[in-house]
Amino acid sequence: MSIIKSAAILLWRIWFYILMVVPIIIMLPFLLIFTSSEKFYPQFFVCARIWSKIIIYGMGFRVKMKADQILEKHKSYMLVANHTSMLDIMLMLTVIKQPFVFIGKKELGRIPVFGFFYRRTCILVDRNNQKSRMAAFEEAQRRLKQENSVCIFPEGGVPNDTSIILDQFKDGAFRLALDHKIPIVPITFHDNKKRFSYKFFSGSPGKLRVKIHNFIETKSLETECRKVLKEKTRKVILDELKDPTVV
Repeated sequence: MSIIKSAAILLWRIWFYILMVVPIIIMLPFLLIFTSSEKFYPQFFVCARIWSKIIIYGMGFRVKMKADQILEKHKSYMLVANHTSMLDIMLMLTVIKQPFVFIGKKELGRIPVFGFFYRRTCILVDRNNQKSRMAAFEEAQRRLKQENSVCIFPEGGVPNDTSIILDQFKDGAFRLALDHKIPIVPITFHDNKKRFSYKFFSGSPGKLRVKIHNFIETKSLETECRKVLKEKTRKVILDELKDPTVV
């Protein structure tokens, strides 16, 4: 890689963190109010979507989305997607209009400025700690009872092996969906890793393809169906990754 290209990517990456922080600072008074109580969460969600769109479009990305089915207002869903990039959070907020709550890894709460509001609005989990996983599961149960939707990246993190297209899924999202009889919404992100991976000197502006698949209903399923449901959802996303229908 040439010095000029490396310098350009470095500046572009720095611009990403500027775009993360500056809108939060500008909206700070509203964010402090909207995160002071769960009753203001819909208002916070509007701010979060504005923030995410500033980052996505400010970085030079173009979103190309295809939806087989549309989410209904005032209805709870379990949103699940493949996980390859920090962009996954912003892109999910950009393409999903109805309020939802992230279940995310605890480490993101340490990011300056962003982490403060992440801790106040998301369900944090230490995936290496059984007690933390149970607490996160119970908190998700509570938020679902409030008619919120929940978003989980069921791989449990970004695969370390770059040859893996889609890692195995954890059970949590599917247990919650079955317990609350809510539809699972499989979502495929095609280009996030290519456009903005965790490897610092990589990436470029360009297209971000998103496929929102037909929902998988759980009303007639029992808890024992968790494994079948998990594998069915994973297959939907994996098939799309291997043979994209969004161009």
